[in-house]
Amino acid sequence: MNGEAKKSYAEKINRVWDYISEHLNDDLSVERLSQVANFSKFHFHRQFTEYTGISVSRFILMARLKRASYQLAFHKDSRIIDIALDASFENPESFSRAFKNVFGQTPSQFRRKPEWIDWKRKYQFPVIERNEPMHVEIVQFDETKIAVLEHRGSPELLNDSVARFIEWRKQSQLSPVDTSNTYGLIYDDPKTTEPDQFRFDLCGSVRAAVPANPQGVINKTIPAGRCARLRHRGPYEEMDDKVRYLYGKWLPESGESLRDFNCFFHYINLFPEVAEHELMTDIYLPVE
Repeated sequence: MNGEAKKSYAEKINRVWDYISEHLNDDLSVERLSQVANFSKFHFHRQFTEYTGISVSRFILMARLKRASYQLAFHKDSRIIDIALDASFENPESFSRAFKNVFGQTPSQFRRKPEWIDWKRKYQFPVIERNEPMHVEIVQFDETKIAVLEHRGSPELLNDSVARFIEWRKQSQLSPVDTSNTYGLIYDDPKTTEPDQFRFDLCGSVRAAVPANPQGVINKTIPAGRCARLRHRGPYEEMDDKVRYLYGKWLPESGESLRDFNCFFHYINLFPEVAEHELMTDIYLPVE
């Protein structure tokens, strides 16, 4: 497949992936999805599978179970029956069977103690190239006090730290998610760092110092200064290319030099509160 044909295929598959994300509660028929992709319905299923490595029906199931997983883990007040119906299952029993068949845990077991490492390995899907423009702007970032939960260890266990940080935010009310910014400070590339050496800070903006707490949340500051900012739209898993673009292409060509602070993310909205294709994340690279 030549470059133009590959680009055209990627654009079509991207449209299908985004459509599925946007319409998870709808009847996602092969006929409708083939229209979205502008493929013949007689060949759509095979084309989708050959290009992505997963059948369209499996992808739909996994997308619904992914959202359900986050709801189970982070929305403790949501009833399992409501999560099952939201995932387009007719009843909790069929939802529980499907969930256990995929992840090896029932929804109740996952809610109590998610096995994130096994869960993560179920989502090793190919990242489809989006070929979207990279618009980088230089902005002045104001000094921001942050409450920080330091994640140290395998990136596959990051969601365990997310749960602890959410627990702290709810209990303390010092950095409410509705009125405070949510950040991530990235120290290491998960693809080139040994799992036990991986470092990532989960952060929420605060107005005052955070007192000692059972979750181990501490105080830090994002310093004021110039930053290159690049907006990412879509799943978090697809952010790597933009970070690498900033470091590997934009920085050498820009004439800028790095400031002594790490790359960081501002999560403008969060999954599963919005669909994955609606996620917006600003990537900041501090420069002199």
